Amino acid sequence: MTRVIRSLSALVLVLMSVACTHSPQAATPSAAPSAKVADTKAALRDLWLGHILAIRNVAVATMDKNPAAREVAEKGVVTNAEQIARSVEPFYGKPASDKLFTLLAGHYGAIRDHLDATVAGNPTQQDAAMKQLTANAGEIATFLSGANPYLPKDTVLGLLMAHAAHHITQFQQLKAGEYAREAETWNGMKQHIYVVADALTGALAKQFPNKF
Repeated sequence: MTRVIRSLSALVLVLMSVACTHSPQAATPSAAPSAKVADTKAALRDLWLGHILAIRNVAVATMDKNPAAREVAEKGVVTNAEQIARSVEPFYGKPASDKLFTLLAGHYGAIRDHLDATVAGNPTQQDAAMKQLTANAGEIATFLSGANPYLPKDTVLGLLMAHAAHHITQFQQLKAGEYAREAETWNGMKQHIYVVADALTGALAKQFPNKF
């Protein structure tokens, strides 16, 4: 799985480089980021960091066989998904916000299935969950690229698949009690989710310059 993450991360860097080269405004010198851009970047980073933190809480509660803690943690996942979805509403409207929430719910459903299959040691269910994750990532990439020309589908898909690989690696390490390695994975997850958030911020700023 470590090898998979490295391969995906390399792919993401290539795709982002290509996207920057061929983006509609690639030839235009970029101005200094406005205060609104900086504020949006910080807000989206916080929201997406909340996503991986909430799911880690679910994973820990599941490993501990603590259903009460898992229920609370899952409510945190849902609340966070609602907040992320609402963050796009000022730009694309409520229907798009609702659609993004549905897609994020699908992402979490597949992640949760993979977590449960990992705890149960069921590779067949893990494979099924991975197929769900991949299909959902494709749907999210299609949605975001359709809404914003500065979010190429292949780039978004690469980011999301690397993100999913981080979740899966973390679950395996928590189950095995490999806490030092999981701490390293967490650091990688955090840096990667910031890349996701920053990509969204940059695309919004380019598409809606009057709002920034």
